[in-house]
Amino acid sequence: MLRIAHVSDLHVLSPHGVEWRHMLFNKRLTGYANLVRQRGRVYRRAYLAAVLAAAAAEADHLVVTGDITNLSLEREFEAARALLDGAARTVEVTVVPGNHDVYLPHIHETRRFAHHFGAFLKSDLPALARPLRAGPFPCVKLRGPAAIIALSSAVPRPPFIASGLVGDAELAALAEVLAHPEVARRTPVVLIHHPPVDDRIRLLELRDGLVDAAGLRRVLAPHARGLVLFGHLHRRVRRRLRTDAGWLDVIGASGAALDHPDPAVRAGFNAYAIADDGSLASAEAHVVAADGRTFDRMPLRASPSVA
Repeated sequence: MLRIAHVSDLHVLSPHGVEWRHMLFNKRLTGYANLVRQRGRVYRRAYLAAVLAAAAAEADHLVVTGDITNLSLEREFEAARALLDGAARTVEVTVVPGNHDVYLPHIHETRRFAHHFGAFLKSDLPALARPLRAGPFPCVKLRGPAAIIALSSAVPRPPFIASGLVGDAELAALAEVLAHPEVARRTPVVLIHHPPVDDRIRLLELRDGLVDAAGLRRVLAPHARGLVLFGHLHRRVRRRLRTDAGWLDVIGASGAALDHPDPAVRAGFNAYAIADDGSLASAEAHVVAADGRTFDRMPLRASPSVA
């Protein structure tokens, strides 16, 4: 049995506050306005620490599906790396970037995500990765009955736009990865920040969804089973995606530090158990309880399937 803990959208804040010289005349101003208006009222650093500690203690592998930082500030990267290093003393960690981790073009161009989190992206099939600015993706880790496959959908966008893009090169590489014998005999567990299924109108998908979600679904279509894990929505959701050969479980995690009364949104982590035969034995949410330290467990039930 392989136990995977799934956290997302840490949105680690700068431990020394905002440095205005890094905020003027760029997208960070709108991000900071959102922090003051909304996220700052619900973000709890103590919840994040409790979530990471519990997830690391209960899993064989911890996966983080993006938005690790809030505004891609260097001090946020450093603080987030320290938190993940702490978790990595107990459990193996794999990360993917979110749109907040490549907030500005120069952050993307200078490869800050790969610089800070490259230690968590050591692939077992490095020859199949593409050298993207966010790092070598797809990153593949072959662990027991599962092949954990990390993708990057993070690209810098203008203000008020948060959409993601995998891109043709990475999708082609993903197809090669899925066809590799060592992957094909395992259950794929695909990690991505943006949701691969979206019921909203196309305009909203273009604004803050995964622009080439249909392309990703085409690459996944031949597979009879597997998991696709994502974040971005700040809500726990489980869907079943029909493929040409069967079904994929598509599961989103909420923000790991959110104080919210709705248990679908409240801070916590998802826990999955993959049996030795590759089947998904269980999927449940561990939600921060009212005391802020313990966790309420509840099954992750699938909503109506996506054709």
